[in-house]
This record gives sequence, structure tokens and C-alpha cells, in this order.
Amino acid sequence: MPKILLIEDDISFCKLLEKFLVKKAYEVTIAFSAAEARLAIKKESFDLILTDLRLPDSDGIGLMTEFKTAYPEIPVILMTGYSDVNTAVKAIKNGAADYISKPFNPDEVLLVITNALKVSETEEVTVKEKKSVKKTANSNTENEFVKGISIASKKLLDHIHLVSPTDMSVLIIGESGTGKEIIAKSIHQQSLRKNNNFIAVDCGAIPKELAASEFFGHLKGSFTGAISDKMGYFEAANGGTLFLDEIGNLSYENQIQLLRALQERKIKPVGSNKEINVDIRIITATNEDLREAVKNGDFREDLYHRINEFSIQSPSLKDRDEDLMVFADYFLEKANQQLNKDIIGFSPEVVTIFQNYNWPGNLRELQNCVKRATLLTQGDFIKSDVLPVEFFQVQKQQTNSGNFSLSENEKEAIIHALSKAQNNKSEAAKLLKITRKTLYNKLKQYNID
Repeated sequence: MPKILLIEDDISFCKLLEKFLVKKAYEVTIAFSAAEARLAIKKESFDLILTDLRLPDSDGIGLMTEFKTAYPEIPVILMTGYSDVNTAVKAIKNGAADYISKPFNPDEVLLVITNALKVSETEEVTVKEKKSVKKTANSNTENEFVKGISIASKKLLDHIHLVSPTDMSVLIIGESGTGKEIIAKSIHQQSLRKNNNFIAVDCGAIPKELAASEFFGHLKGSFTGAISDKMGYFEAANGGTLFLDEIGNLSYENQIQLLRALQERKIKPVGSNKEINVDIRIITATNEDLREAVKNGDFREDLYHRINEFSIQSPSLKDRDEDLMVFADYFLEKANQQLNKDIIGFSPEVVTIFQNYNWPGNLRELQNCVKRATLLTQGDFIKSDVLPVEFFQVQKQQTNSGNFSLSENEKEAIIHALSKAQNNKSEAAKLLKITRKTLYNKLKQYNID
């Protein structure tokens, strides 16, 4: 199976092309920048390099020259959004195996790659073989922590790596659906307790009358309905990690019981006189402002400080725009496996709809949306007709608000956005609600420096 290194900073286009090439029997490693590409080529060997002409940290021709010098046997194909004959000639003169202008059709890119590799299309693997390979590679996707590329995601990852090896109590703060339990599991899996239990508890689902029994266990006959001995969450998590989700929902009385157990590291099952020593790490999560709850007298201040030795912010989906299609592609791959489907990716129209939607339900809503769309899709690509109706009821408020609409006075809008962003192109692209790649195209089109 030929191995291709795909270098492209337009995430949605890159993921779409990756899916297509995988389906056509190529093994693909993706890099969103020249720096990532240099690391990838040091770790493994490739049969072909497919790189965009314009990258955020390098010029494609310069990067191609660098790779051809170090790895002269690997053919390099350049992709560009600009149909410039001079650029094509320069690329070929500098050693490019071929040159392809975007947008290109699937048959065209296959032909160019096949010619560069000098291989026959008959060597393609079947869809079933490809799926079995992907299932093996992703056998543990259910609890996988997906690494985003946004600033918020990188900060989150840094904090997880920093706190995981310690035994500090961690408070994860974030909106519902942002993946707080996945973050907690990732901390546990990178800690010294990883070989012991990870016990997750939804505090909002525990009646306050039964909280002591649920947390600390009980003996048979200790109260009506206690027909047998029961081990509590604390004892079950002994030696490992106890994750208490939505801890702000605990009653004041239950907070006192929890605080005592955390301070003394001892528990007493309901109906027992015997104390049990427990060695656990506590990770908690909330979508509330616990500091405000402390001020209002709804949450104990001493418990707040006990569980908040280190806090981590779980970013919402709207705070990590660059990660949207990374997660969408991950959820599509997961849905393909669960539903025995083989959808390649998302149509450009769906990508645009996704990027303009607010995602109030965050990652949970995105996952549900992608899974439903995967089930309904009959072709190779998810199209807008399988999306829920709410996507079309939402008027694109972000586009209509402010003075950055590209619908008219396009050049002025771009200049205004660049000025507002202090010439930071990434920030300007966010203000304009377009990709960085599209902004580069517009800058060239209007000769804006």
C-alpha cells in the first residue's frame, strides 16, 4: 500500500482528500504545516509527498526543494489554488514530479498520483480490506482523547500533561457536552494510577437521601431496601481515580459528607462501625460557576478549595473553531465503524453549514449530528439534505453581525478585518468567517499586501 505524506493547512479540504485517498488504497499521513511535515518524514518513510504551495510557515516550493535534497527518491506533487503557469514551470524545474491546480476532480488527482508513483490502479485494496485496517488501528476510539490544533486545545493538552503525573485534585470547568469526562479519563490514563480503577459518578443523578450509600456503601439491613451489602464508589476507586461529574448538584449535607471523606481519606459504610482507609485521586467537573455558588452559600468554600488544587477549562466548540472539522472527521470515522458504513467525508456545503452553526450542544451535539447524518447518507459524502432542520432555522447571526460580511464591498471588508486584527491573518480570517486559505486567495486576488 503506497504511503503518502499530505501537507495542507486547510483542515476540511485536507481531511476530505485524506478520506478519498484512503478509499483508493493509499496510506495517508497528514501534516497541517511544514514543521509537522518535517517531523513526520523523520519518523517514517513515504512513497510520495503531496504538498500545498502555500503553507502558514513555509513556501511549498522551498519545502519541496528541502525534501528533494534530503530524500531525492520521493516524488513530490505540488497543489495550488492559483493557476499560474510560471509557478508550475518553476515547480517542475525545482524537481516536482507534477503540479495540480485546485479545485481538481478526483480522477485528476488519482491520475497525477498514479503517474508519479508509476503504479497500476489494479493494486487498489477493496473497501472491506481498508475498513478492517482502520478498525484495527482505531480499536480503542471509544475513550480516545482527540488532540485539536487550536490554541485552546493546545493549552488544554499542556495542562493535562502537566497535572496528570501528580496526585493533585483537579476541577474541570466547562459547558455541557464539551467532553469533561474524556478529559478526566485522559488524566487518569496518564497518571501513576492508570492500572487501577477509574470510577465516574454523575452527582446530579444521585438522590440526596442515597448519596451516603452510593459514595461509601452500606451493610445489609442498614435501611429499608438494603437487601445486601454494597460497595460504594470510594471503595471501588481505591488506588485509582474517582471522577465526580456535576459536583455542584450535591446537596449541602452531601457536601459535608464528601469533605470529611476527602480530608480523612477514610470512609464508613452506612450501618457499619468500621472505617475503611481509601487512597484515591479526586477529579471533579462542573458547568456552573462554583465561586459564585460559594458566595451565595450554595457550595461549601472549604470543599471548593479541597477539589480545586488545579483547575482545567474545557473549551466550548465555538472557542476552538479550527478543531471543528478535526472532531467532525473523528466522529465520522467512529460512526462508520458503529454503523458499518463507509462515508468518505463532508460536502463543501456541509462544511460551510457546520462552520456557521453555533453548536450550543458542543461536541455531544456534533457527534450526534454526524452519526445521524452517516446513517442517512447513501452516497460517499454527507450532504445538507441529511442534516437536522435546526441547521436551516438558524440565521447566520455571526455573519450578519459586525461589519465583516464578504457579500459586498469584499476588498474593503478584508482591509477592515486585517486592520481590526492588527494584520494577524488568522484572526482576520475568523472575523470574516472564512478559512485562512480563502483569505490568502482573496489577498492575492485584490493585491493586498
